Amino acid sequence: MSKIKVMSVFGTRPEAIKMAPLVQSLTAAPGFESICCLTGQHRQMLDSVMEIFSLKADYDLDIMQKQQTLSSITTRTILGMDSVLEEAKPDLILVHGDTSTTFAGALSAFYHKIPVGHVEAGLRTYDPYSPFPEEMNRTLVSDIAALHFCPTIANAENLKKEAVRGQIFITGNTVIDAMKTTVRPDYVFQTPELNRLDFASRRVITLTCHRRENYGKPMEDIMQAVRAIVQSHADVEVVYPVHLSPVVQECARKNLGDLERVHLIPPVNVEEMHNLMAKSYLVMTDSGGLQEEAPAMGKPVLVLRRETERPEAVAAGTVKLAGVERDAIYAMAHTLLSDESAYKTMAQSVNPYGDGNACSRIVQAIAWHFGLISAAPADFTPISL
Repeated sequence: MSKIKVMSVFGTRPEAIKMAPLVQSLTAAPGFESICCLTGQHRQMLDSVMEIFSLKADYDLDIMQKQQTLSSITTRTILGMDSVLEEAKPDLILVHGDTSTTFAGALSAFYHKIPVGHVEAGLRTYDPYSPFPEEMNRTLVSDIAALHFCPTIANAENLKKEAVRGQIFITGNTVIDAMKTTVRPDYVFQTPELNRLDFASRRVITLTCHRRENYGKPMEDIMQAVRAIVQSHADVEVVYPVHLSPVVQECARKNLGDLERVHLIPPVNVEEMHNLMAKSYLVMTDSGGLQEEAPAMGKPVLVLRRETERPEAVAAGTVKLAGVERDAIYAMAHTLLSDESAYKTMAQSVNPYGDGNACSRIVQAIAWHFGLISAAPADFTPISL
């Protein structure tokens, strides 16, 4: 019997981080031929992840252009995928999450009548413009996919309520699997400024803030809250890998650039970020991925957004939705910095996102779908930290 050809399609750094351990698992699994196709939606950041996980692309569309738009990303991906799919003829295409690559890859597969497996399926805010364009991307992919790999029970329930077609599996999040590779107790940072930090005597806050919907006053308020936190807590240092967006760069420099205990550094690779969070006291972020990663390390997370498509972490107590108002953000951070019991309650809550075995569940689900094995995987259930 010929092997099942599974093509993994991704193009941004967050996708690569979460797909890399799955590509590795498929490559090692009997009965499968694993094919890796990059769109190159993010070029440099994508390549660094491929290097860290020792992966090589079988196909690379290399679509990234200066000042690229959502339309150009989508059309260049669809056009590039045509020849790749004609040549490779995969039995299944895997896409991840909610990027323009995700949507365009799934649509390309549909045009070629190739079934799609959606990794990290079922996340919802039910606001089509927040996050934009991610919410609509993932919703549209749900209508295309034949296999839905949901990180949590809540994600699966979303899809059941929407009556999507196809098979739904609860697998946990593959990013927890990725952290087996990236997080090490003896890790030495490549960024010199991080090696100079005293994580033992200082409480380090890892900060990220870059979302389009936070541009303007929300981002100004977030930065001012961080400024107030540093000024009122003498043992706190903030590390902020600043997004390359000129809007974000300007806001960060204007509001935080003069503070000695705020370190504005260039974006870091996945190893640097994971190990930075692992050594930090607290994480403040408007990112989606960090909401999943930090709880696995026992780090409380304050989400700098008005809503989150990851409500299970809020319910579990590992994450608090801080919003984008200065005073509310400051009050939540101050509580965690001054109330040890409040901090421990968050740090020791149940991890809702995975046990490091999401990839093996996905591989088993695909094998079961194609009749290679007789049993589907058991659903992931959250574990205590």
